Amino acid sequence: MTTTATIIVDDPLKLRSVAERPDKQQTSNALQLLASGGIPCEGIPIIEDTWTRRQWMLEHMAGAFRVFARKGFTEGTAGHISLRDPVQPDTFWINPLGVHFGMLKASDMVQINEEGQVVGGNRVAVNAAGFAIHSAIHRARPDVNAACHCHSPAGKAWSAFGKRLEIINQDSCLLWNNQEVYEQFGGVVLAKEESVRIAEALGPQSRTMILQNHGLLTCGSTVDEAAYLFTMMEKTCEVQIMADAAGHEKKIIGEEEARFTHEVNADPVTLYTEFQPDFEFEVWKSRGELTNGL
Repeated sequence: MTTTATIIVDDPLKLRSVAERPDKQQTSNALQLLASGGIPCEGIPIIEDTWTRRQWMLEHMAGAFRVFARKGFTEGTAGHISLRDPVQPDTFWINPLGVHFGMLKASDMVQINEEGQVVGGNRVAVNAAGFAIHSAIHRARPDVNAACHCHSPAGKAWSAFGKRLEIINQDSCLLWNNQEVYEQFGGVVLAKEESVRIAEALGPQSRTMILQNHGLLTCGSTVDEAAYLFTMMEKTCEVQIMADAAGHEKKIIGEEEARFTHEVNADPVTLYTEFQPDFEFEVWKSRGELTNGL
């Protein structure tokens, strides 16, 4: 695939639509800064037909679940990923209740409306707490197309402290000015009031949150972005716990350095790209099952 790109070094966050290019991709200057060799790095495909885009999004959603399964984020029937529907934006897709993440395909996903009623896709039950949390987030944040929440081990452990992760390494700079803490625990989230409070705690811009005594929640403009943020945040919790256990003074990254690293690494297109190795590995493992239209 032949592509061209203009790199503007002084504005790494500026996203550029490249619909006029033959390859129909959305890229960013930040992403292109990470590539070398004279060949631009591929970005997010621009799929103009909403029905085709829906299928592509659901395949990536299924891939995200399989990545989570491989990384050990499953816990009984807990955990969910939601995805705003591009055809009917007032509805979203979520995983069926009680199906292992590692078995999910695009055709397994359930489309539900704002009242929690199944309106399309796989007509089976969904997790009530999952609907409560994700519906509130999608309603409060029109910029959020996908959200992830699982009861992952390190996330659960760190959530017991009810505090933000420290910016102690390059990867954690993705969380600079981009993490919130929901400092309450009201049990299983079934009440609308609790889910609204969670959405309010996330705020108007943050894409990651620690739910005290509960786990992690991430969101993004694509399911790939939200999923990568989740895998990174889970690993960051693990590393933070290891660093704290060492008992030595930690060196916190400076504000300016953290901001710069965040601007280079945390734009939506770059985060989408960061998730592709894991997604493509799942496609390879499935012998194409994930992307064959099922």
